[in-house]
Amino acid sequence: QVQLVESGGGSVQAGGSLRLSCAASGYTYTAKCMGWFRQGPGKEREGVATISRDGSTNYADSVKGRFTISKDNAKNTLYLQMNSLRPEDTAMYYCAGARYDYCTMLNFIPYDWGQGTRVTVSS
Repeated sequence: QVQLVESGGGSVQAGGSLRLSCAASGYTYTAKCMGWFRQGPGKEREGVATISRDGSTNYADSVKGRFTISKDNAKNTLYLQMNSLRPEDTAMYYCAGARYDYCTMLNFIPYDWGQGTRVTVSS
């Protein structure tokens, strides 16, 4: 059974930092594509960042320079380091896995989703 389990969400003030984790089991997703997505209150789900098999990354314009996606292949775990958080970053954050090698924000087709972790940024 494939599982993606996010953790690390919470409540912070604007300017603060959080580090999200996504532990994968049942499939070696870190050897393929993985991504972070988010859905804010009253908004559609949007892509945040992706990372390919070779470690190449892709970010939404709204988070470039503030968020960093990374992975630990040995732990089969995906991370999202979020710095300089803003109230508009408030959302439920989801990790997703895609079963191919190279992905960007434009071509990411998720095969599995995590259950999400909530991030709240107050001003």
